[in-house]
Amino acid sequence: MKGTRAHGSRPLRKREYDEDDVRVRPSKGSRPRTRIRPAHEDAVEGFVVAVDRGRYTTLVEPERPRGSAQKRKPPQRRLVVAMKARELGRKGIVVGDRVALVGDVSGRPDTLARVVRVEPRSSMLRRSADDTEDTDGIERPVVANADQLVIVTALADPPPRPRMIDRILVAAFDAEIDTLLCLTKSDLAPPNELVALYEPLGVPHVVVRKGGSLEELRDQLTGRTSVLVGHSGVGKSTLVNALVPAANRAVSQVNAVTGRGRHTSTSAVALELPDGGWIIDTPGVRSFGLAHVSVETVLAAFPDLIEGTVKCPKGCTHLDEDCALEAWVAAGNADPARLESLRRLLASREGTPDDTPRPQGPAQPELPDQN
Repeated sequence: MKGTRAHGSRPLRKREYDEDDVRVRPSKGSRPRTRIRPAHEDAVEGFVVAVDRGRYTTLVEPERPRGSAQKRKPPQRRLVVAMKARELGRKGIVVGDRVALVGDVSGRPDTLARVVRVEPRSSMLRRSADDTEDTDGIERPVVANADQLVIVTALADPPPRPRMIDRILVAAFDAEIDTLLCLTKSDLAPPNELVALYEPLGVPHVVVRKGGSLEELRDQLTGRTSVLVGHSGVGKSTLVNALVPAANRAVSQVNAVTGRGRHTSTSAVALELPDGGWIIDTPGVRSFGLAHVSVETVLAAFPDLIEGTVKCPKGCTHLDEDCALEAWVAAGNADPARLESLRRLLASREGTPDDTPRPQGPAQPELPDQN
């Protein structure tokens, strides 16, 4: 019925809405967030010894009793399993990290603590996933806070892979940690040729053999945090089991046709040495990408050659004919062997990461290996 009036005063019409009639609910994430985070002053310090699918096994040292309580037997160290707190975001945690833990840090079975802070790192060993043209160039952290990188390589069965050794050395230069070349299976082949190859780089080395003494290697490891890196089948796990009898790292075989070993260590783990120090055993690698390492980083490991690059053209890779290092070294300013080593490392940085010889001849039965 048209024209009707309400209470005989005003004509009916559609209601007029204003902002007070609309209830606005904030969308998800629109609430202002404070940058203030809990200080976690009561957090305990832990050392990450293993990482497995988002769970971090950490070693927690007991607090020393004070005063008269010092006469009592101190509490034992304990392993605490933890997860990463949400507030850490995408910050990665790797073996060797020192972290702060809160929550249930008793270490009892079926308990879970939280990692709320990663302490500043003294070093970080990284590698890229690949060096091909379609590489994402993303750095893959290997271990944190190591002060020595031990490159484990066999002298035979499988044969040495100098290009792989070169690439791992470049990664060590990038991480600014010391290097040690550990040559295994010297009962199968002499070490002289390989030792001479790395002598201009000043890389120290130890030579071990099956059933031989490991005292020289122990001396190099005691009191340090060392990460062991090498491709599969070189005897790395056998070394770890000899150095830390309770380790029980799995060993495997080397295929006689491909010259490759099987991956027996599936994740990195830190193991304490009986005489002090730590070794971090890593899975065997078949490539060690260096897409994240610059030419300048490699050159920094050759201070005796840096002066000779002053006259190099802009963007010089030090591998081309117009590089000024050639004439500078020829003038007697540096050892030619050092320039050769530098260029070998630079070439390995840009080249193919895998230099394993192709298999030849008919298939042969697999031989036992000391992995």
